Amino acid sequence: MKGWKGLTVILAIAAFLAVGYTFAISGSCPEKMVIKDPAFGTFKKKGVPFSHKKHADMYGCKECHHTAKDDAAVKAGPVKKCSECHKANAAEKNSIGYCKRTYKGKAPGLKCAFHMNCWGCHKKAKKEGKKAPTGCAKCHSAK
Repeated sequence: MKGWKGLTVILAIAAFLAVGYTFAISGSCPEKMVIKDPAFGTFKKKGVPFSHKKHADMYGCKECHHTAKDDAAVKAGPVKKCSECHKANAAEKNSIGYCKRTYKGKAPGLKCAFHMNCWGCHKKAKKEGKKAPTGCAKCHSAK
């Protein structure tokens, strides 16, 4: 049984690297993605599916991939996972105000980084009269 676990891990890593390599040499982004970083450990809510390409086309790559110097650098790949800099912190609250107060001037934890970027952008868009989900269940759906 241990051999199957090892093989499964190796195949999962190979698949991850193959996708990253394909992305890097193609210069294009995936059409759809699910935000479900393994760094969170046990998931309390469903991952967040979203149209990656639509967001990239509307806002550019650097809006989310902020460590790259420009969109071309992101497209050249490979891109860093958010959890490489933003560490999972179980004590984080689901509040943008909490996140801004707690991480003023420093890199937020993983949950706060997603909420501040994604939820913050959605709230701003909604104020501008655009259609953007802002409720928890709208993004973390039970589907």
